Amino acid sequence: MAYLRARLVALRYLLATAWPIVLITAIGLVVAYQFVAPEPPRRLIMTSGNESGAYYAYAHRYAAWMAAKGVTLEVRTSPGSLENLRRVAHDEADVGFAQAGSVVPPEDGLPATLRSLGSVSYEPVWVFYRGDRAINKLYQLQGLRVAVGEEGSGIRGLALQLLEANDIKPDDPHLLPLAGLNAAEALQQGQIDAAFIIAAQEAPVVQVLLRSPGVRVVSFSQVDAYLRRFPFLSRIVLPRGVVDLVRDLPPDDTVLLATTANVVIRDDLHPALASLLLQAMTEVNGQGGFFQRAGEFPSAKDQTLPLAEEAKRYYQSGPPFLQRYLPFWLAVLVERLVVMILPLVMLLLPLLKFAPTLYSWRARSKIFRCYGDLKFLENDLRQHFVADRFQEYVDRLDRIEEDASTRHVPLAFTDQLYTLREHINLVRAKLYRLLAGESAHATCHDKEK
Repeated sequence: MAYLRARLVALRYLLATAWPIVLITAIGLVVAYQFVAPEPPRRLIMTSGNESGAYYAYAHRYAAWMAAKGVTLEVRTSPGSLENLRRVAHDEADVGFAQAGSVVPPEDGLPATLRSLGSVSYEPVWVFYRGDRAINKLYQLQGLRVAVGEEGSGIRGLALQLLEANDIKPDDPHLLPLAGLNAAEALQQGQIDAAFIIAAQEAPVVQVLLRSPGVRVVSFSQVDAYLRRFPFLSRIVLPRGVVDLVRDLPPDDTVLLATTANVVIRDDLHPALASLLLQAMTEVNGQGGFFQRAGEFPSAKDQTLPLAEEAKRYYQSGPPFLQRYLPFWLAVLVERLVVMILPLVMLLLPLLKFAPTLYSWRARSKIFRCYGDLKFLENDLRQHFVADRFQEYVDRLDRIEEDASTRHVPLAFTDQLYTLREHINLVRAKLYRLLAGESAHATCHDKEK
């Protein structure tokens, strides 16, 4: 029973020592939690393009890859790049495709919230035309009926920029809002004279026009000048005979301009999802293609929008360390826990190192209080001993001894209690010696009288 009581005393002292550490740790947890990013959402909305375009195909491949990671990517069609930019900026979508060089009206204020995750592919700028006269400069399209794409599409924005650089005004009545297969059909039937098409070489509309009798492709003779004036453009070459070796199509190497397809997000997209999107982009677009080398995409080719911080880190060092080796959601959980646990470990190390000292101090402090009373009494005896106060001294010693006997301290410190009682007895013996000395002195004094 006595042993159990001693263990309870030790436990009480331990709890009394632990509560300040627990309190400081709890405060540290609250502070650290303020810096922990919330769990990423499990569903994203991606705005792509029309169902026959490359954007739509890429988006569905991203969706399939991300579904295996536990994230749902909902794909929505759109008229084109400008609409995609507006949707992302206005929180109608989380991520979208945008053609490099897409111009957003300044009054919309969109670029302030938009960030790029990088480019994922080249998008050749095809300018198909009819006629016997060779065209290798865009100003030669002056006065011709030219399809420049639908309102809100990226192709229209780029076509108007290129034509305006060649003194063909955007409000020219000969510029028609036709795009894709509709533009190809109108060109084949002679209803228009030229058409801007932005699509991959394997796209059906491109293959149809490359093989259409009487339809030719503009080979840009001033390509270097365009690259200087429009830094988001690149130079690519369609080799002679690559379309049809037997018919030798095209009959010459054709120099083309190319823009890039970019993935755009808002600056508040969860960093973990931005990293996951970058991995999907690498998986889907990292292979070699007709105009691109393996590993060339994704990359930061277009500087129209600022590159997201996650993309900068990804292009420098690859995916986050934990996401390389752990399932996505487990990696996210560990990353969030590390943000909380690491500061706590740094806080707890000195606290736990200090805990034994605090525990010992709390146990010794009660014994030290008795020593303080004893020392005060001993000084009183040495400096101001009066025999008439003998009983008062005895009572004070008894109280100190009683206090020492009833002190509850852990078993590890009971030896100090016994030492204290020995010291009380030393002072008691000193008291009796002082009393005996005083009595002897008084007796001698009486004899002298």
